[in-house]
Amino acid sequence: MDTEEAYAECERITWAEARNFAYGIRLLPPHKRRALAAVYAYARRIDDIGDGDLGTDKKSKLLEEARTQVHALDAGDCPDEADAVLVALTDTGRNFDVSLAAFGELIDGCLADVNEATYETFDDLLYYCRCVAGSIGRLSLGVYGAKQPERQARMADDLGVALQITNILRDVREDYLNGRVYLPREDLEKFGCEITLGGDEPYPTDAARARFASLVDFEAARAREWYASGLRLLATIDRRSAACTGAMAGIYRRLLERIAANPAGVLQARMSLPAGEKALVAAQSLAGIDRWRHRKGAAA
Repeated sequence: MDTEEAYAECERITWAEARNFAYGIRLLPPHKRRALAAVYAYARRIDDIGDGDLGTDKKSKLLEEARTQVHALDAGDCPDEADAVLVALTDTGRNFDVSLAAFGELIDGCLADVNEATYETFDDLLYYCRCVAGSIGRLSLGVYGAKQPERQARMADDLGVALQITNILRDVREDYLNGRVYLPREDLEKFGCEITLGGDEPYPTDAARARFASLVDFEAARAREWYASGLRLLATIDRRSAACTGAMAGIYRRLLERIAANPAGVLQARMSLPAGEKALVAAQSLAGIDRWRHRKGAAA
């Protein structure tokens, strides 16, 4: 598999399957754009195993095989030179300071899904969020380039937590219908939002939906704190990388506010932003970074 062809396939996968992230990735220069597309294409592959229709044992086996692949990739070896995603990701690992072993954390999070893990406290959920979303933030940071790796990794991790909380709120109905509850039990109990799996709707009465709205307010406020912490990353990375991250986070932050304004909406269908609004957020992110850097330069 030719490297250029491999990257082109990763970009095709990313544009088709990771639409919210694609708006940000397109703001990167070509060499970083294709590297990040390779990261997301492999992350999508792992997610698809966890979310697929195979049995628990088969999913677990495939995820452990992916873990073996990750170790080979991190060592600079391509397990299958006919596999476009693996070829591109191997090249990315050679050309960027990306610790591909971080995919192991994403695999741990997917295994938690496969084994139908539940979350008693927010700290329990926090570990899961760091696995499935924080890991991708840290991998992305390797593509951007990190001058303060430990500090920046913490901020990338925090931003991943914010994005994952947003995902959890957005997907409440879909997860419920698939037999999954991610919201911590302590939070559900605090707002009287007990969920009994197996019905057509998690909160079928007006009173239950009102309690759910209060829970969403609480979780949205929590997510905003994680966004505030994670978005500090933008000031530490280059202009195009900051615009990319700002666009991704901006799309999810706007989605969070839409959910907070209409909590009942996520009980009816999966909420999303129109394509035009996403494109606008991406454009505003690039323009906003330019304005911020201009003011910073003028003040220096």
